[in-house]
Amino acid sequence: MASYESLNYMEEDNLLTHDELMIRDSVRELVEKEVIPVLQQANRDEKFPMQLIPRFAEMGLLGSTIQGYGCAGLGHVAYGLATMELERGDSGIRSFCSVQSSLVMYPIYTYGTEAQKEKYLPKLASAEMIGCFGLTEPDAGSNPGGMLTTAVRVPGGYKLNGNKMWITNGCISDIAVVWAKLDGEVRGFVVEKGTKGFTTTTMKGKFSLRVSVTSELHFQDCIVPEENMFPKGIGLKAPLSCLTQARYGIAWGVLGAANACFHEALHYSKARTIFQGKPLSHYQLAQAKLVKMAQEITKGKLLCIQAGRLKEAGKLEPKHVSMIKMNNCRLALDVARDARDMLGANGIIDEYPVIRHMMNLETVNTYEGTEDIHRLVIGQALTGTPAFR
Repeated sequence: MASYESLNYMEEDNLLTHDELMIRDSVRELVEKEVIPVLQQANRDEKFPMQLIPRFAEMGLLGSTIQGYGCAGLGHVAYGLATMELERGDSGIRSFCSVQSSLVMYPIYTYGTEAQKEKYLPKLASAEMIGCFGLTEPDAGSNPGGMLTTAVRVPGGYKLNGNKMWITNGCISDIAVVWAKLDGEVRGFVVEKGTKGFTTTTMKGKFSLRVSVTSELHFQDCIVPEENMFPKGIGLKAPLSCLTQARYGIAWGVLGAANACFHEALHYSKARTIFQGKPLSHYQLAQAKLVKMAQEITKGKLLCIQAGRLKEAGKLEPKHVSMIKMNNCRLALDVARDARDMLGANGIIDEYPVIRHMMNLETVNTYEGTEDIHRLVIGQALTGTPAFR
């Protein structure tokens, strides 16, 4: 196998700082030596490689952009590069870190009390605790405002009733950041494992994101103490802001999966001989596919670098994140499909990573806002007219 290098066709690495490149390369090494070797069996077994979690913490990959509380305090481009390398391994690996960072630690840091931050963030950063994010419900996916989970005031706290679905990390989590309607308004709560009335079940039979733990959360007269509700972040805008953070990382991450597929297709085409003993890479159709892959990955990377600089300047808006999430998830899925085609029959066996990436990307293109929903967000930004109804 040829050693891995991500595309740098337009010398876009020159837009990155020395420290950013060092972080990228350190995560790349981790993925190469410790993540990739366990993925084939983990994917077959539908099991997350739990032994990797302490390594993610040691590398500062959990809550990495948060300042203080034991977090690394990285810049947003550095964080994006790290997620790109993690997803070069597997989307489920990146999903674990994304959920812990953007969907659990971010809302605690942004909307929580100082006591909540001090109690949870250091343990989440060190992986002493694992968290999940409960927003999506069986009948409320693209319309999170249609959630049916409720919170009712009771002496000393709140009583939660409802169900959440498609929850990454749910069954392995120590805490859940859960969103429910209190007097008709969306509020956030931290629900600890072992709380009476709070149970989880594992969702099995997935053909995608098999390495990721996907769960359902169930709340039946679950009493959450007063101090576990977020005092800030009232309304649907709060959980949506968390999704904006996660989508930013996803847009970077899928470039890693796309790069992995391109790398595999490129080197396979050079080694695979077909008609008249010529390598596949000598033929126009093969080169056309490789060119399209390189073209789209390069554009996606440039979009992400610009988005990261905007984020670091405090100028990144949800409409920008919709653009990069929509664009990059689609291009990554198309790259994976073309790579699978180029590998022929070998493209469907897990000796090669392409089919695993392709199946994963079917999910990543859907979750955290489908391609069509993001297209509507961008359409509203361009025209000033919402077309959601």
